[in-house]
Amino acid sequence: MSATDPAQPESDGARRAREALEASGIEHRILVSTTPARSLAEAAEQRGIEPRDIVKSLVVRRGSGDYVFVLVPGDREISWPKLRAHLGVNRLSMPPADKAREATGYERGTITPFGSTTAWPVIADATVPGRTISMGAGAHGTSVTVAADDVVSALGAEVVDVTDPA
Repeated sequence: MSATDPAQPESDGARRAREALEASGIEHRILVSTTPARSLAEAAEQRGIEPRDIVKSLVVRRGSGDYVFVLVPGDREISWPKLRAHLGVNRLSMPPADKAREATGYERGTITPFGSTTAWPVIADATVPGRTISMGAGAHGTSVTVAADDVVSALGAEVVDVTDPA
């Protein structure tokens, strides 16, 4: 199920995310906000959830032209030592905004594994499953509410302890 705001024109990114969510068959609800959120707390308030239930889709570079998505709850941050150990690499980085866009087709702040131009591997932090979450959905002000377990399943995500409290 999805509910979008018909008064808002749908961007290419939002369309790709919506179509990928629909194709996944998982139950979801797309929300479009006309008021920009200035903080995580404000975004959570707009969505009627706790900040920890907003899951950021971060793109991490592990090598030249090689990326992974890491799903990180709003109240947590990537633990670089944990993530490096899990991936078996000595070096990881957050790519510049233009490289993240090249890798996913989404601009920073709108990134989601759903509808990415490349289906990079997905790692969900161990704290993600077992609850309802909200994620970005391809455009500023557009989010999707979905069961985290469905996201993990649909994306074939690895569930691993890769974060620490923020």
